[in-house]
Parts: sequence; C-alpha cells; structure tokens
Amino acid sequence: MARYTGADCKRCRREKMKLFLKGSKCEGPKCPIEIRPYPPGEHGRGRTKDSEYLLQMREKQKCARIYGVLEKQFKGYYEEANRRQGKTGENLLRILESRLDNVVYRAGFAKSRDHARQLVRHGHIVVNGVKTDIPSFRVSDNDIIEVRKDSVELTPFVVARAEAGERTVPAWLEVIPGKMRILVHSLPARQVIDTQVQEQLIVELYSK
Repeated sequence: MARYTGADCKRCRREKMKLFLKGSKCEGPKCPIEIRPYPPGEHGRGRTKDSEYLLQMREKQKCARIYGVLEKQFKGYYEEANRRQGKTGENLLRILESRLDNVVYRAGFAKSRDHARQLVRHGHIVVNGVKTDIPSFRVSDNDIIEVRKDSVELTPFVVARAEAGERTVPAWLEVIPGKMRILVHSLPARQVIDTQVQEQLIVELYSK
C-alpha cells in the first residue's frame, strides 16, 4: 500500500499552518512551525504572492495531508462526491470524515490520524462485531465501533481511557470510554466539521 514516508513537520510548514499530524508534539513549543513558520526549501521565505492555481492546489494538498490520503485516492473521493446530490465540497469532507481511521482519531482513541491508521491496520478495531483492518473503511449511520477485547489493555487504549474527556468529540459521535466504544449517530454536516479547509477551492481546481 502506497503511503507518505517523509517528514510530517515539513508538510505543516509547506501549508503554513499546523495540520496536527504528530499528536502532542504539535501542541508544544518544539513544533517546527513555531520555530520556522515558512515553507521548507531554499526559496521558502522568498515567495510573496501565490497564483490562483497555486492557492487551489495548496488547499487540495492541505486537505489530503490532514486526512492522510494520497493523490489517486483523493481524486477518487472527489469524483464520488461530485456524483452525489448536494454540494461537492461538503460531500467530499463528509466522505473523508467517515473514514474509520478518522473516526478512531476523532473519538480520542489515537493521538493522530497516522496513529489511528496504525491501530486499525494492526487489527485492534471492530466495526459492528467484525474485525476491520482497513483504515479507509467508511462508517455509516448507527455503526458501533469498538476496540477488540484482546486489545483494550494495550498502552494506547489505556492512555485513551485515562485521557477521556480531554479532547472534544464531535457531536455526530458518542464515545463510551469504559467500554472503548464509539457510536456513530449520523455522518456530519459541514458546519460541525472543524477541518480548516476551503473546500470550494478544491472544487474549482478539479473543475478546470
């Protein structure tokens, strides 16, 4: 399976904002974007004005990096969103939010989406009673997501239970820390998705 293997902090610097790809490190003073708040590379501090196309491309790259999706898969999500009724940009964000790795992260069971992907791939997550090890698996309304009974005493989940309540869980999910269970009440509307992305720029990019 293809995946990004470079430095996560460079991706944040490229987008000139924190994408929270490294969990707690992003919250502290050692976060590289706090020290070098400009894009990486020889010309990182030289660019003064971005073209319309570059702004659109950067917004697409930012969204894909936040959710940990590579180009081919991201384009597939866009095409699916475009086929659905409603606003394409909002449909796209709803698809990305419904990924299993994102749900595990949003519920506070993992410190980052990368960490959530690892937990899912290693078979620690069960959806509606079935072990699911595909991070891109899409959850649906009324799904029940749980940590496998054999995994609940592993360190990441012990920490997650201890820190329950410290991270704000979106309203479309309900977390039961004692049972390490997530209830999906419904897929989110745009107004409750806090991802800092201008999805209309992504639609404009792919519409050309």
